[in-house]
Amino acid sequence: MTRSNYLSKLQVHELNAMQTASLEAIRQNKDVVLISPTGSGKTLAFLLPLMDLLDTKSGEVQALIIVPTRELAQQIEQVFKQMSSGFKITCCYGGHAVQTERNNLLEPPAVVVGTPGRIAHHIRKKSLSLKKTSVLVLDEFDKSLEAGFEDEMSFILKQIPQLKKRILTSATALAELPAFVGIKEKTELNFTTSDSGAAGQLQLKMVHVRPGDDKINALLLLLGKINSISTIVFCNHRDAVNRISMQLNDLKITHGFYHGGLEQMDREKTLIKLRNGSISLLISTDLAARGLDIPEIEAVVHFQLPLTEDAMIHRNGRTARMNAKGTVYFLLDEGDHLPPFLKETPGEEILPKQILIPKPALWKTLYISAGKKDKVNKMDIVGMLLQKGGLHKDELGKIEVLDHSAYAAVKSDKIVKVLHLIQDERIKNKKVKMEIST
Repeated sequence: MTRSNYLSKLQVHELNAMQTASLEAIRQNKDVVLISPTGSGKTLAFLLPLMDLLDTKSGEVQALIIVPTRELAQQIEQVFKQMSSGFKITCCYGGHAVQTERNNLLEPPAVVVGTPGRIAHHIRKKSLSLKKTSVLVLDEFDKSLEAGFEDEMSFILKQIPQLKKRILTSATALAELPAFVGIKEKTELNFTTSDSGAAGQLQLKMVHVRPGDDKINALLLLLGKINSISTIVFCNHRDAVNRISMQLNDLKITHGFYHGGLEQMDREKTLIKLRNGSISLLISTDLAARGLDIPEIEAVVHFQLPLTEDAMIHRNGRTARMNAKGTVYFLLDEGDHLPPFLKETPGEEILPKQILIPKPALWKTLYISAGKKDKVNKMDIVGMLLQKGGLHKDELGKIEVLDHSAYAAVKSDKIVKVLHLIQDERIKNKKVKMEIST
């Protein structure tokens, strides 16, 4: 299949400068280190040239993609499958059924994508062989090569005797790559700007909490002022995320929260709602700062200040992406100081005196208890909701179909009526559960 066919499948009209440069660099014999802002299209930048490196006649794992989080692994798998290359990909990560992965690895896929711990597990259990693997991709390599992953990463790389090409990508670089990565001669591509902001038009603001006021109350005042624009509030700790979420619940402010302590399905549902417009406000740890497939964010709020420059770059990289505009707010309590690595002084944002409740979302999410494994596709759901649910096309939003479930965005003022109309409907002659996703 040609490059234009792949781009057509992904509904991409043309490559950006970074993707074009990556394509040319990866074609050469050298290893490639790519540094580019969050949201600039790094996944396509390595998947597109990877297609040229795969052999249809090989019956072995030819490429290994290692990522630090399961969400990033799933995202890469999804993009790869959308390209419809004919090559098989298997996704391996903690929280996924080990036996399912073993079954998928019985007939070796051309590409394996996964997290270090789960990949190392399959190697030790001899369900994954990398003896014929020639391409290694380390996406978000600054994270996967940090101290916590070092032993597993070193072990994995020792199991790839025929490794010929290494592709490393991230929004931030490491001062020095570990020796076990094995890079000797490389091409470096750096598409980050000289400052610590993002590629678009990024505005920095600082918000001082009034003496004696509560920091969460100050956050609520700020959220009311910016009123329903898409926003991520970043915290350093899970308990802060939970405390803010409880306050928002008390005020009946629609939002999602996201951190590593949640079950995988709960994290996935939150991202689906963010993508389809059912929520526009996300409270999160740094887990949402990198490697997630989420839409353009208009504002980032540092409720708790980033501890490192890299953390700030990844957080800020969620907004002002691809030449768009965005605003970053630093919320400063008494005793808080702007990060020393901030290269410019933000302007002052004055808070209102009263909390204004942001407007409710225009969409709600309908949960359907059937998915791809039940032979259900998007058109089945569209047909049911338009024909049986009485919706007009503009009242039905983004639909995502997972293995055993599906989620459809429906206009908020229509979803109760729709549920009433379709409560006895079947999909593919199967009775399924349908309800508003909470």
